[in-house]
Amino acid sequence: MHLHSTDAKIFVAGHRGLVGSAVVRALEAGGYSNLVTRSRSELDLTDGAQVQAFFEAERPDFVVLAAAKVGGILANDTYPADFLYENLQIQSNVIQAAYRAGVKRLVFLGSTCIYPKMAPQPLREEYLLTGPLEPTNEWYAIAKITGVKLCEALRRQHGVDFVSLMPTNLYGPGDNFDLETSHVLPALIRKFHEARPSGADVTLWGTGTPRREFLYVDDMARAVVHVLRTPEAELYRAAPDGLMNVGCGEDVPIRELAEVVRYAVGGGGEIVLDASKPDGTPRKLVDVRRLFSLGWRPEVDLREGIERTYAWYVDSLAG
Repeated sequence: MHLHSTDAKIFVAGHRGLVGSAVVRALEAGGYSNLVTRSRSELDLTDGAQVQAFFEAERPDFVVLAAAKVGGILANDTYPADFLYENLQIQSNVIQAAYRAGVKRLVFLGSTCIYPKMAPQPLREEYLLTGPLEPTNEWYAIAKITGVKLCEALRRQHGVDFVSLMPTNLYGPGDNFDLETSHVLPALIRKFHEARPSGADVTLWGTGTPRREFLYVDDMARAVVHVLRTPEAELYRAAPDGLMNVGCGEDVPIRELAEVVRYAVGGGGEIVLDASKPDGTPRKLVDVRRLFSLGWRPEVDLREGIERTYAWYVDSLAG
């Protein structure tokens, strides 16, 4: 059942993360004031009894599941058991408790790393489980695939309205700028910022030719609200299995991305390519026809999004 009343009670799990905090901003901007949030110290989502008690006490009408244990390639590779087990616990506890508590609609958030490593481009929802995963983050991907399938199974067996959204690379306010663990875009913002005073060159790994798709996190959050508000018949006509990609449908070469960042930051010398370093996948673009067919479109282009993210980063340094 879709969201139409602004006083509906909405639980945002993971409200302090990059995506969860943006979802809270988008809901508040839409006039939804009856939001329920819990910090990790108040509610441990890996503890089934705690989660069950929370749902029995609060009885939310809608749930956005943005909570997850996340990390980069190194973390995934070093702690595979933690990534698999903790994400399975968080998802299973929240999804099952939401089902038992009669939640009207749950939106489960994952990542496009659920698709096979060698799947054709752009990545369509139908490619799920058609080939081997990318080994560096398969533990996280396996957990997220299980969440997608649990939502689908509950809908098939019990008729509940639980859907899954898989976003492309996200960035924006609240991003991780730690050079050891961050993704390419925040890492570039930091590198150009730090190169500003001296005009030092900034090195890019690889040839600069791989293409990547980026979506501003507040656009992702608006997609979540859009999906919450879409009537059931419309939603499942677009996505019979309840699975939808979220992206902008366009990608840019990493070299071009670096140019946009350099312009936004207004600093740094030349962009130097280190071709001895790996490129990674040549292309990762998602097919967004399902979501676009529901009338959603991203609003923030790459240049504006990077400028906003850089402003947030500078503010955070001033702290």
